[in-house]
Amino acid sequence: MERCTLKVMVINRFFKYVEIRTKIASLLPFLLGLAYIFYVYEQINLRNTLLFFVSMLCFDMATTALNNYIDIKTNGKQLEFSKKTAKLIFFLLLILATLMGLILVFYTGLIVLFCGGLCFAVGIFYTFGPAPISRMPLGEIFSGLFMGFFIPFLVVFINAPADSLVYFAIDNWVLQLSFNILGLFKLAVVTVPAICGIANIMLANNICDVEDDIKVNRFTLPYYIGKENALNLFAGLYYLSFVAIIGIAILGILPVYVLLALVPIIVVQKNILAFRKLQLKEKTFPLSVQNLIIILMPLIIVMIIGALLN
Repeated sequence: MERCTLKVMVINRFFKYVEIRTKIASLLPFLLGLAYIFYVYEQINLRNTLLFFVSMLCFDMATTALNNYIDIKTNGKQLEFSKKTAKLIFFLLLILATLMGLILVFYTGLIVLFCGGLCFAVGIFYTFGPAPISRMPLGEIFSGLFMGFFIPFLVVFINAPADSLVYFAIDNWVLQLSFNILGLFKLAVVTVPAICGIANIMLANNICDVEDDIKVNRFTLPYYIGKENALNLFAGLYYLSFVAIIGIAILGILPVYVLLALVPIIVVQKNILAFRKLQLKEKTFPLSVQNLIIILMPLIIVMIIGALLN
């Protein structure tokens, strides 16, 4: 009984260390890409999808672990484990993520190696190095683009037919690289809500922490553009998400009933106003996570329903 209790405590400490509840920011884009491939191409490669999911989740946890480990040096944050154990957890997660990624590359090709390597590099240097991305006014751009677009892109790429998005081949020392512009454009439009929603999670975090960040020489976007402009940007990115949903319907990328995904704008607007009044990490920051969920889930559900109806 005591042994089971100890195991539960260790698991809970591990989940707290890697901030497992924040992984919704990578899980939702993954589900968005999966729903898109199911709707558009009506095929899912279970092996490739599982390999990617494990690699993605382990790397996401590894970058969070690295961020928390570095934080003990910059702001005195307490870890759930000793420094040695915390560092070991990071390396084990990184090794597992890399191993699963390389196996996926073996089955899918060099495009996945290039895109996956780029995502790995951005994830590591987001918090590590002489000039971490998180300490510059670029965090929102990198987090939004690499989590909001590249995760769905890779999910689609590893499942779709060879020429659906990008085609790469080497034959007799001749390099062939081609882009399906229409396929990439449609996917890009569908991922706009994910890009904006994830960027806003980072923006909300930086708005809440702007005063404390300055004390540790961390100058994020709200520092440069001011809190009021940052709050306007926070609202504007959500409005852009809903404009993209209208565009998805007009362009016929998804069925017209995708417009039902506009209904959550009522709740999103309420959360925007609440965040404008008060920017506190404990009280109002979770509203940005809530907004991401209530914007993306209807899109995911619409694509699943559309695929089933087809």
